[in-house]
Amino acid sequence: MKRLVLVGGLAGVLAVAAPWAGRAQQPAGGATPPRFTGTSTSMEGKDLTIARRRFEPGARTYWHSHDNGQLLMVERGRMRTQKRGERMRELGPGESDYTAPKVVHWHGAAPGEALIQINAGFGGAASWFEEVSADDYNGRR
Repeated sequence: MKRLVLVGGLAGVLAVAAPWAGRAQQPAGGATPPRFTGTSTSMEGKDLTIARRRFEPGARTYWHSHDNGQLLMVERGRMRTQKRGERMRELGPGESDYTAPKVVHWHGAAPGEALIQINAGFGGAASWFEEVSADDYNGRR
């Protein structure tokens, strides 16, 4: 019984003290603490598009390009990607790949593992080309 009274009393003290302690930790005068060194300006994002896409194992895009580039990030699974004329690369969770404007490329899931990717587009249109060959997908070129 004494323990219940003690626990109840401590809970009551904590409930009364929490708001006071929270106010005591705020900067004086309600000022916001600094979050940047130097000048940093938020920019307009009207042309920015963000999407999240799932690819089943082996699924992939056709070769394509974006007028203003594209940024890809792997959320889950394994991604294969290739820029025309370069070797195929495989990326895992947390890894990313940037494709500059008008660079022809493809991306999709590795064999045997689904992919969830996050892609950011910077405006403009996409141009679509031919299907990715099995040799390109498997890194044989």
